[in-house]
Amino acid sequence: MEMEFSKRKGCLRMEYISAIEASEKWGVSLRQVQRLLAGHRIPHAKKYGRSWMIPRDAEKPADPRKEKKALGHSLSADVSRVFAATSAILPLPMPGGSPGEVPDAIGEERLRLIYEAELAYLRGDFARTMRCFEKTEGDDAVRLRVCPLAIAAAVSLGDYHAYTGIDVYLKRCIKAYPDGVIAAIAELSLATAAVSVIAPSMAPGWLIDGDLSALPPSARTNALYLRAKYFNCTGRFDAMLATAQAALSLSVSGEGFMTHDIYLRLMCAVACRYLERNEEARRWLLSAMRIALPHGLTTPFSELVTALGGLMEQCLEQEFPDLHDAVIHQWKRTWKNWITFHNQFTKDNITSILSLREYHIAVLVARRVPYAKIAKEYCISVGRLKNIMLEIYEKLYISGREELVKYIM
Repeated sequence: MEMEFSKRKGCLRMEYISAIEASEKWGVSLRQVQRLLAGHRIPHAKKYGRSWMIPRDAEKPADPRKEKKALGHSLSADVSRVFAATSAILPLPMPGGSPGEVPDAIGEERLRLIYEAELAYLRGDFARTMRCFEKTEGDDAVRLRVCPLAIAAAVSLGDYHAYTGIDVYLKRCIKAYPDGVIAAIAELSLATAAVSVIAPSMAPGWLIDGDLSALPPSARTNALYLRAKYFNCTGRFDAMLATAQAALSLSVSGEGFMTHDIYLRLMCAVACRYLERNEEARRWLLSAMRIALPHGLTTPFSELVTALGGLMEQCLEQEFPDLHDAVIHQWKRTWKNWITFHNQFTKDNITSILSLREYHIAVLVARRVPYAKIAKEYCISVGRLKNIMLEIYEKLYISGREELVKYIM
């Protein structure tokens, strides 16, 4: 069937074909053409009674599944490129004395935004990190790169609304692109939250198993860091130390350093601390401090005041007394927000019940640190420590250490 419409003055002529003719022309079934018509996916098609007229020159609409697949491939390539580019510059290598000069040397605006977000986070300016994250809207590759920083910043600020928005976005990415790089990167961001607020059960299976094959090579060192943190959460300190040391051996930063150069050293320090290799712990901690603190990067240390206890304060006072108060004050500002998020993950109320001191002691007891060692660290007697633990058990309505582990670990 063919219909012609003409306008004499403009000599405009429009030719139409039927749905059957369109199916033959496009090499698809009549039912497929009818679905396209019902979905209004054929421009300028008209319905007359029960019949559809389709412009003769209309092209077959693209398959949305293929469009989505092509979009996924394009986004995956962009994500891999962004991670590779920022892994080479973040924080850098940062020039030894002038970290603020690096952004001016970065030509691409979207990479500058990533750098700004990371540097702000490392210096404790969490609000600025969140502003950078908000600017990534519409650029999924950059947004996925900044998500781990934004999650950590939202938790540090106690901004649960912002955190849940990021969480929803990442889960939507996983649902839209369930296989490959995009899903793995989104899961990596979610794992950042899980292992940071001590909720290891929410870490993705591939991180627990150590299968990093879905990640772009430039993201794998960060994944190894998170795997070390996972071992920290589960009390496997030998594995934690081995993982962090292996990741450091793979890290080549040239004349500058990378963010993970700091964090991996801190993981080694924490592992050695729990393994009672205190001199090694001190060396690792001082090594991290000497890299980061000259540039004012205080956040990695404020995050681990609880884990490293008195050692953190001793090393700060010894090497960087001018930054001692900055690190401790930042920790005091943020630790309750981090624990509150931990409670959201693990469905407990420990921070609303225990004092700061009681929580620190409870963490050590849950990790099976000997009472004598805890008592010495807090300058109290073992008898007094036992009384404190009885008070903690009473406040939490539990009977002993095994139940305490469920609240803390």
